[in-house]
Amino acid sequence: MAEAAVQEDQAFSPRILVFSTNNISDPGIDLAGSSHMHYSPNVMVISVPCTSGIKPSWILYAMEQGFDGVFIAADGEECAYLPDCGERTAGIMTDAQAMLVEKGYEPQRVRMAAICSVCAEPFTKYMHEYARSLADLGPSRKATA
Repeated sequence: MAEAAVQEDQAFSPRILVFSTNNISDPGIDLAGSSHMHYSPNVMVISVPCTSGIKPSWILYAMEQGFDGVFIAADGEECAYLPDCGERTAGIMTDAQAMLVEKGYEPQRVRMAAICSVCAEPFTKYMHEYARSLADLGPSRKATA
C-alpha cells in the first residue's frame, strides 16, 4: 500500500509558482540554490519589488495556466517599501483565496510565508511541505460542483 502511494507521488509533481521579492526573499531563495539544497524543479520564481503589489487576479491566472499552487515569499516586517506590507499581503491572500473558491479552486492552493535573505533552509522546507500538500490535493482543476 505504501509503495503505491510512493509511485503515485512520483507520477504527479505539482507545479508551484513563487512570488518573491527582489531585496529580501530572492537572496534567500538564491542561497538555497547556491547551497545545493534540493526542492522540486517544478518550482518557478517570479521576482517582484514588494509582495503587497501582487494582484489576486495574478494568482487566479497562474492556476488557470496550469500551476497547481502559488506561494508568496513575503518580506514580513523587513519590507523596504511599506511599514504595513505584511498586513497588505495578508489581505491579498484572503482576496485571492476567495477568488479561487469563487472560480472552483481549493483555497489551499495559495500559501504565504515570510522568507528573509538567509532563509534558504526554511524556503526549501516550505517547498517540500507545500509540494506534498498539493500532491494530496492532486492536479489543479476547478472543483466540480
